[in-house]
Amino acid sequence: MSLTTTTPVTVPRRHSNRRQQTLWGIALCALLLLAIILSPWVIGDTGLSPVLTQRNQPPSLAHPFGTDWLGRDMLSRSLHGMSLSLRIGLLAAAISALIGTGLGLAAGTLGGWVDAVITWIIDVFFSLPHLVLLILIAFAMGGGTAGVIVAVALTHWTSLARVIRAEVLQVNSSDYVKLSHRFGQSPLWIARHHMVPHIIPQLLVGLILLFPHAILHEAALSFIGIGLSPHIPAIGIILAESMRHLSTGYWWLGVMPGLLLLLSVKAFDWLGENMRALLDPKTSQG
Repeated sequence: MSLTTTTPVTVPRRHSNRRQQTLWGIALCALLLLAIILSPWVIGDTGLSPVLTQRNQPPSLAHPFGTDWLGRDMLSRSLHGMSLSLRIGLLAAAISALIGTGLGLAAGTLGGWVDAVITWIIDVFFSLPHLVLLILIAFAMGGGTAGVIVAVALTHWTSLARVIRAEVLQVNSSDYVKLSHRFGQSPLWIARHHMVPHIIPQLLVGLILLFPHAILHEAALSFIGIGLSPHIPAIGIILAESMRHLSTGYWWLGVMPGLLLLLSVKAFDWLGENMRALLDPKTSQG
C-alpha cells in the first residue's frame, strides 16, 4: 500500500500585486491633488504680499519657485492659483459629466427620435472647433468665473455621452432588460434599476478624465484674458503675467507655475487610468 503526498498549490501573486500597485497609485494621486487644493488654507497669505527688497530672485531654498517683479513668493502664488483652477475645473467637469450622463442615458434608453436628436447634437459639437467654441461661449457669458464654468461645462460632455450611450445600448439588449419591457416597466424604471448601476464605473472614470481638460481650458481662457479676473491669482493669469518678463531672463516666473500645472494635470490623468484599470474587468483580473 503506497501513500501519495500532495504538494500545496502556489497561487501566483501577480494579480494581487497589480491590484495593490493600482490602489497605491490612486492613493498617491488623490493625496497630491488634495494637498494642492487645501494648500491655500494651510499656508494662508504668506508670501503673497509685495516685498520689494526680494524682487526677481531665482529659485532657492527660501523661495523654491523664486520671486516675481514685486517680491512675492511664486510658490505661494502658484499654489493659490492652482487650487483655484482645480476647484473651478472640478465644478465645471462635474456639471459636464452630469450633462453627458443624462443625454447618453436618455439616448440609449429611449431610442428612436430621441437617440437620433442627441446623436446629431453630439456630432455637431464634434464637428465644431473645440477651442473656438469654448472662447465664443465664454465671451458670450461675459467672461469671469461663471463664464469659464459654463463654457467648459457645455463643451466637454460629448465624449462621455457617447460612452454612456454605447454602454446603455449594450445593456438594453440583455435578456433581463427585455424581460422588464415585457412586464410593462417604464423606461424610467428600467434606466434607474438596470442602466444606472452599469454606467457608474464609466461615469466615474469619465469624470476623472474630464478634469485635466477642464483645468487646461480654464487656464487657457484666463491666459488669453477672457477667463477669470486679473486680480485673482489663477494659474492662467500667473502664466499670462509671466510672459512679459520671460524675455528679461526671469524664466522661473513661467516655468515653475507651468510645471505645477503639468503635474496636476498628469496626476488626474494617472488617477483616471488607475481607476479604469481597477474597474475594468479585463484588466482587473489580469
